[in-house]
Amino acid sequence: MSEVQRRGFLARLTAYEPLTLITLACVAGGLFVLQRLTSEVLEGETFGFDKAILLALRHQGELGVPIGPAWLTHAVSDITSLGGVTVLTLMTVLVTVYLLLDRRWPIAIFVFSSVLTGWLASTLLKILIARPRPDIVPHLVEVSDLSFPSGHAMVSAVTYLTLGALLARTQRYRSTRIFVIGAGVFLAVIIGLSRIYLGVHYPTDVLAGWCAGALWALGCWLISKRFVPSRAPDAAAEAENDDGR
Repeated sequence: MSEVQRRGFLARLTAYEPLTLITLACVAGGLFVLQRLTSEVLEGETFGFDKAILLALRHQGELGVPIGPAWLTHAVSDITSLGGVTVLTLMTVLVTVYLLLDRRWPIAIFVFSSVLTGWLASTLLKILIARPRPDIVPHLVEVSDLSFPSGHAMVSAVTYLTLGALLARTQRYRSTRIFVIGAGVFLAVIIGLSRIYLGVHYPTDVLAGWCAGALWALGCWLISKRFVPSRAPDAAAEAENDDGR
């Protein structure tokens, strides 16, 4: 390696170091929070907290009726469907096809594989923890699988945050990148809250789902930032030619 190449490598390493350290710190902190939350759930320490919130969202004299106007329940039911398997599958496939048609093969494949493996991780966590669904209040939608972590919260966070973070890398303007990531965060939050309102998840289920999903999306973004090109091959070649002029 020549002196010029060595200096260029050190310059790039220095440029990435702050971002890498911050990201690793976030991942470590998120893993600690997830581990502590899981431990508290397994020991039953969070039941009082979960019960208080679920009961606060229902009328005291009639637990089958949630607080708020009738239209709110209908709206929340629509919102929770945004975190369902059907909607998320369509979203992932459409975004992947768009990236393929835009000749961004590496990031298209990475997006699809990141979301798919995130879904598998969510299923594995459910099986390992095996927490039953809450029976404190009547469920407002039909559910049949396990409770911890919330699949809707985690999978929607995995899907929308991963898609948002990776798609943001393909955008030219900072305002567009901020909007794309912000939209992903907003969708993940309201979907998780909808599961609590409908009575099908404990609040701690949703917190764990958000934490695990955000960790997965953050890890995928860090890997893609380092190893996956965001531009199409032709665009990258043109950019290199322009830099060489």
